[in-house]
This record gives sequence, structure tokens and C-alpha cells, in this order.
Amino acid sequence: MLDAETKRRIDNCRDILVGKVPDPKSQVEQITIALIYKFMDDMDAEAEELGGTRTFFAGAFARFGWPKLMSPSLGGFEVLALYSEAIQSMRENPGVPELFRDIFKNAYLPYRDPETLKSFLKEINGFTYDHSERLGDAFEYLLSVLGSQGDAGQFRTPRHIIDFMVEVLDPQKGDTILDPACGTAGFLISAWKHILKANTSPNAKTPGDLLKPDERTRLASAIKGYDISPDMVRLSLVNLYLHGFADPHIVEYDTLTQDDKWNELADVILANPPFMSPKGGIKPHKRFSVQATRSEVLFVDYMAEHLTATGRAAIVVPEGIIFQSGTAYKALRKMLVDTSLVAVVSLPAGVFNPYSGVKTSILFLDKRVHKQTDSVLFVKVGNDGFNLGAQRRAVANSDLPGAARLLRSWITGPQACMCYGEMARAVERSRIGEGGNFNLSGERYEASIVDASSPHALVPIGDLCELFNGRPFKPEQWDVVGGGGLPIIRIQNLNTPKSTFNYFTGDVSERNLVVPDDLLFSWSGSRGTSFGAHIWNGPKAVLNQHIFKVVVDESKVSKRYMLHALNRAVGEIEENLHGGVGLVHITKGNLERICVPVPSREVQQQIVDEIDGYQKVIDGARLVLSGYRPQVTTEASWSVLPLIDLLQGKPKNGYSGQPVDYATNTRVLSLSATTSGVLDLSKFKFLDEEIAPDAACRCRRNDIYLQRGNTKELVGTAAIFDTDAQGYIFPDLMIRVRADESKICSKFLLHVLQGKAVREFLIGHAVGAAGSMPKINQRIVESIPIPLPDLPTQRAIVAEIETEQALVNANRELVRRMEAKIKVAIDRVWGSEAPLPEVAHAFVARVAAAETLQTETAATTP
Repeated sequence: MLDAETKRRIDNCRDILVGKVPDPKSQVEQITIALIYKFMDDMDAEAEELGGTRTFFAGAFARFGWPKLMSPSLGGFEVLALYSEAIQSMRENPGVPELFRDIFKNAYLPYRDPETLKSFLKEINGFTYDHSERLGDAFEYLLSVLGSQGDAGQFRTPRHIIDFMVEVLDPQKGDTILDPACGTAGFLISAWKHILKANTSPNAKTPGDLLKPDERTRLASAIKGYDISPDMVRLSLVNLYLHGFADPHIVEYDTLTQDDKWNELADVILANPPFMSPKGGIKPHKRFSVQATRSEVLFVDYMAEHLTATGRAAIVVPEGIIFQSGTAYKALRKMLVDTSLVAVVSLPAGVFNPYSGVKTSILFLDKRVHKQTDSVLFVKVGNDGFNLGAQRRAVANSDLPGAARLLRSWITGPQACMCYGEMARAVERSRIGEGGNFNLSGERYEASIVDASSPHALVPIGDLCELFNGRPFKPEQWDVVGGGGLPIIRIQNLNTPKSTFNYFTGDVSERNLVVPDDLLFSWSGSRGTSFGAHIWNGPKAVLNQHIFKVVVDESKVSKRYMLHALNRAVGEIEENLHGGVGLVHITKGNLERICVPVPSREVQQQIVDEIDGYQKVIDGARLVLSGYRPQVTTEASWSVLPLIDLLQGKPKNGYSGQPVDYATNTRVLSLSATTSGVLDLSKFKFLDEEIAPDAACRCRRNDIYLQRGNTKELVGTAAIFDTDAQGYIFPDLMIRVRADESKICSKFLLHVLQGKAVREFLIGHAVGAAGSMPKINQRIVESIPIPLPDLPTQRAIVAEIETEQALVNANRELVRRMEAKIKVAIDRVWGSEAPLPEVAHAFVARVAAAETLQTETAATTP
């Protein structure tokens, strides 16, 4: 377990270097070199204490010893010269073993600032080589800053995913273990720890105490890794060394183009190989069974072919491996299904955030288990224990422990494993091979099992309609006035009838042209709003690239039914979606592969009519919600005072630091939380716990907040903190006003600030250059004219408005109920077994009666 002091020292080292060495990879290299330098001196000192002699810093290299560097008699430039010479010459030190010489290969100091170096070495001096696993954990924490080597398609595998894969494969002390694209050796370290834990007695102080010395030595020599990058090899060697490997076996090797290790097999292979191929593809050697030029195909082929007769593997793969239709992809999947594939685990998109939102799966191969079953287990992990935002904050109810137990049961005895649960399905290999595509997308087979209660045929969306993607438009092609051009449909135009358009005056192909009543699908957008299917109600227009035009095959399905089917399908099948919690997107291929039930045309029409009835109620209720604005009607007898005369103190701007996205005790409200009149406490980011914000930024009941900067429509929007909730602060783009309750009620002030007169005042006084975001400031807020009746009149006005708001809020409940009925209507076509509200039973009975009538009519018609 990484202790706080070690973490602090590593963070301090990076903070010292960041001004001179901004690249995280270079920071890691500099810290690695310095740590090994210090540790070699520690080991020399330990040898002397035990009666031995120095070996690392002896002879001509004695002058480079660590105490010499830290001597207070040396000036800054002398330390700089000595350290720089030492790390560059250490490769030639005859007393340094090959492992350490590799670490110092091409080492140099990338900056010439003596003060930076002295501060850096002072932090390094706090580390001591003591043979404990604590140093290994510290180094793994240091490696975590590397994150992504995106140019090569490499993304550091999250630790919990690595440990999950290792737990399922359960490597043993007699196994040979390989990672042919090892990066920083994370999989190998996890496998090593797993085996040590399995061979540790209950009260042991040393991990792996049950291993005999020869077993431990053999195990260390049986753990091997390859990597094409000398930098990654160097980091892997250090990582393994700090975890107790005296002679780690990591080599610089191009797995795909070199073949001198082709005959070396392994019992266990664990890997997250690079997903990206260089331009022009890979030019591999000729020993692969699958002919390909894509790196991900070749790596998976390599691992499948390099298992022993009873070997097993766990491999992170991109979605291309799962379903792409290219010849090489299909040949690879066929080979895997025929020889070794036993399970496929679908991970949620976002596991590799913040470096990539790429959707991935894990292939589990096992040659022994493959002979014992004719099926492949498909497992869907919806929650890996972290949210899918950029910072990947820990959340409850991870699916990984249950998935690991299920997979272990399957691998231990597939014939006896009958209870798969909701997250998994076993599918016969013969069925996977139907059609020759060998698709490994779990929902393809899950649909027919999960939806077995549906009496309707399940048809891929791609067989029911054609999707035409819009075209990209550069800003210089826009015409904001129009001038005879066509409006460009952007995502915001789908949900906001009064939103403004940009226009395009060039030539438009028929496939990109949209007319009223066309079916559109926004494949990128916000959940529950823009993302999904829409009927276009605007003018003749042209699409941008984030929206499909959906041309429905009317001989199979109606356009209106397809509208509801599309939204139901993408709303439920999360594994096809990419992105975070808010904004998501889906690829054309993923959308086309989703299967939807297709009832008869008569039943389709019944469902559409039912849903349209509910939708009319929803539209009416939403019209009330959008049209209602609380109004304070002023009277001539009221006095008018500047707002500053009615406040406790002056208006205040909020906290100006940078909120983050992981859990601490303090929540920073989002600017969008102010748009509804009452602050939405679900919209916030967390504040770094090490920052102590000004207590004056903390929120308390009846505080009112105005948006300091936003669009013309939203600048100055006001909302109240109508709760006693603790732990919230407001950001810099909000201005807080705190009413003097002896003069004005907070809620009365809120309604006045939301009124038309104040809105016009703020918009008229907002400042900002042309084309920039308009802003208001404290001085403008202080001068807002506030009409002021006596306190009893204020309270009466607030009570009347709250009565009106209660009636308006009933419309929100009506919308919720109607949306639930829509879901019931469409769910029944999917064969959902969810209990239905009583109000839906009549409709379900009518649908069933219609289907029965159709069947009887068809049977009796000559």
C-alpha cells in the first residue's frame, strides 16, 4: 500500500521538475535515474556495514558517491556538473550490473538550473532502499502519471482491470508468464503479487513465505516481458527490480517483426497490446497464421499461437477485434473460436479515461477449457467501480467482483456452471460461426435470449433503415444571416425550437438534404435530450456531421415506430455507447448492429397511436413549464432602492480555483445549476481537498446567486440556495447576494431578480467586447433597482407565487407519468418482464388481442 509520505515525496519531485521538464514521461525518467543512483549508494553503504566493500561507487567512480553530491561544501553549479557527469558515465562503470547500466543508457540532465537540481536531489535523498514492497508501490504510483502513449495506440491499463484479469486467470507458481507488449510491466507485477499472496501463511510478515527458495527463483525467471520501446524496457526493469526481482527478464523486442523468440511458449499470457498501426500498416514476419497488417490483429494472433497446450491468456482488445468485417479480423476470430476462446468480457466505454474514451473488451483464451465446452461465455460489465468521467472517481457496486467469480466458475468447470446471472450468457460456438462473420459482440446473441419473451422478430437496425451521415462544415462556410442559403441542422437545433441557425449557400447532395417530417438521429449529444432519434419539424435544411438522416424501409417498419424503437434501443444497450456520464456518442456500425423487435404493421400503428396520445399530454405540460415565469407586478406607491441598500454586505464573487472531478469534502456548484430558479445541487464538481477555500465562498440557506458571465440569454440568471446542505461553495462565475431580511425577503428578492425589468437592466449594462461572452460585475449588481413594498406585502406575493409554482410543478409530475407510460408501451414489444402500472394493462390487452385477431384471420383466410 502506497503510504502518504512516499506519495508526497514523488509529487514534490514532479512539482520541482515540471517547470524545467514539462513532459510527464521525461519526469518519470529523471526520477527513475535519480532513485536508482541513490539506491546504489544505499546498497554500497549496507555492504560496508556488513563488513563488505563498495562495488557501485568504487575506484574512479567513488567521487560520484551520493554523499559527495549532498555535501554542503559544493556550490550549485558544482553539484550540477558532478551529477550530470555521473549519470552520463555510469553506463561505463564496471561495478554496475547490466540491469543498472541499461537504466543509465542514454541518460542525461535535460536542464541546467542548479537550484532546481538541488531541490530535486534533496527530495530524492528522503528515499531509502530497504528491500520493501513499499518502493515498488511508490514506483507504480510514479508510472501512473505516464497515462497514455497515444501515438503508438498505447494506453496504460488501469490497475483494477489488470488485477481483475490476473484474478480470473489465477497464475500458479509453476507457470511461465509472458506479456509481449509489457509497457511498464503492470501485468507481470500483478501476476507476481497474486502468486505470492496465494503462497503466504496467515500471519506471515514476508509475502510468499511458503515458497521455497528455489521456487521463488524459478518463478522470478519464468516471468518475462517484451517491449519495442527501450524507454518502456528501462522502466519495466526498475519496476520489477523494486518488487524483488534481482534479475528481471524484460527485453527490447519487436514481437511483430522479429521472430527469434517465436518458439518460446507460455502457460499464462496477459497483455494490453497497442491498438494503433503505423501509416501503411505493420510488415510482419511470415510465421503468423493470420495474414494481417494491423497491430491489434497480429498481437492477438501472436498470443493465441504462443500458449502451451494447456495455456491461458487474457487480452484487452479494441472493438475492431470484436466485430470488424475485414478479412483479417474475421480470420482471427474464427481461429480464436476454433482453438482457444472461452469468454469475452465487454467493458464500459471510458475505462481508459481521461486518455481515451475507446470501447474495449477482454478476450479470455484457455486451451484446456476450450476442449471441455462447445460454448463461449459473454459477460457484460456495466460498472467497473469508477465513474466514466475524465477523473474516474470511485463509485459503489462494481460488477468486477461478480464477473470474476462467474468467470472463475466457468473456467474451473464450464459444464457445471449453469447460473450465469443477468450479466452473462453462454453461446454455442456453432452459432457464433453462423454466416462466417464470427462476431464477438455480446448483445448480438444476448438479444435473442434476454428478449425470448417477445413474440416479434428481432431485426438489426441496419436491415430496417439506411443511415446517411451529415457533412462537416468549416466556420468560413457559414452564413449567419441566410441570404438564400439552407439552415445547417446542429445538435442544439434538435431540441430548441427557437435556436438560431447557421446557413450554407453551397451545393447540397440529396442524401444530406432534410425536409419536414424526416427522421434524424443525433449520434453525439447529451443523454435524454439531444442524443437519439428526432422527427424534424423545422424548415428544409442540411445536416452537419453529428447527425444521421434515417431513411426507413417502409415495407418493413413505419417511420414513427422506428423513432421510438431507436430511442428505446440506444437507451438500454449501454455497451454500444462511448463517452462519459453526460455526453455520449455511438458509431454507425454499432447502431446498425443493434436488434429491435418488429411487430406487424397494425401493432406498430397501435403502439405509435398510444405513444402519440401520451406525447400530446407531455407537449402541453412542457408548454406550461416553458411559458411560466413568476411575475412581481409593481405598484407606483412602492419605493425603489439600489440592491446594495438591501443586502448584508456587498455582492461577492465565488471561488476562483480549479475544481476537479474526484471525491473530497467540498463541492463546487456548476454554473448550469442556476438556470431553474432553485440551485440544482446535483450539478457540481469536487474541490481538491488540499485547497482550503475562503469560508466566505461557502453556500448557506437563502443565499441568491447570479451568473456573472454567460450568453446574452443567461447572463444574470438568478437562483436561490434553498437548503441547509453543507459542503458547497460557489465558483467565480457566480455573484452571491445575501438579503438583509429586516428589509427584504430572500424569496421576494429572487422573484424580482428573475423578472423582466431586472433582466433587461442586466443585459443593457453587461460588459464585454463584441463577439465575447457578456458579463456583469459587482458594481452593476449593486446598482440593480429593486421595487420595495413592505414586508407583509412581500410575503403575500411570495405565497401567491409559490401556489402558482405548485400547480406548475404538477405538470412536471404529469410529464414523468406520461414518459413512464411511453416506456411501458415500447417495453412490451421487447418482451420486458418488468411489472406494469395498472393503467397500462388495458393497452397491453388491446395489443395482445390485435395480435391474436391477426393470427386467427391469417389461419382462416383461403
